[in-house]
Amino acid sequence: MSTKLKNLSSYNPELVPDASHLRFGIVVSEWNIDITHALLNAAVKILQKHGVTEDNIEISHVPGSFELTFGARLFAEREDLDSVICLGCVIRGETPHFDFICQSVSHGITELNLEYDIPVVFGVLTTNNLQQAKDRAGGKYGNKGDEAAVTAIKMAVLNEVK
Repeated sequence: MSTKLKNLSSYNPELVPDASHLRFGIVVSEWNIDITHALLNAAVKILQKHGVTEDNIEISHVPGSFELTFGARLFAEREDLDSVICLGCVIRGETPHFDFICQSVSHGITELNLEYDIPVVFGVLTTNNLQQAKDRAGGKYGNKGDEAAVTAIKMAVLNEVK
């Protein structure tokens, strides 16, 4: 979570293991595409910074954040990936739709982590307004895509230890 005390893009690269041998699936929502593509670009850049080749990053687009769990499940069922990153952005509106989508996506990703033997990373912004999303997609609080990629690398390496 980003706050005035923690930037989403701030991390110690020395604490991130080499990821050159790892393969990643990224599922990205097309809803709020300007935000989600900023998250995607940041995640890919971080993965590559830590040794992941373009050939070892597979990207799937889904219509909205609700569909992230289905897309992630398709990746999780495969045996050639080491981690799955889910990237989306849900912005609060005038109806309870926000609450239903956020709860469903967070629960769905948690269930995937429990059901499949692969880390599935929650890289979904849940903000009250567009400015908050921009602030967390490369703005003043960094980029959630960076944080998601670092998490995916660390969890994939942790999963190798089993």
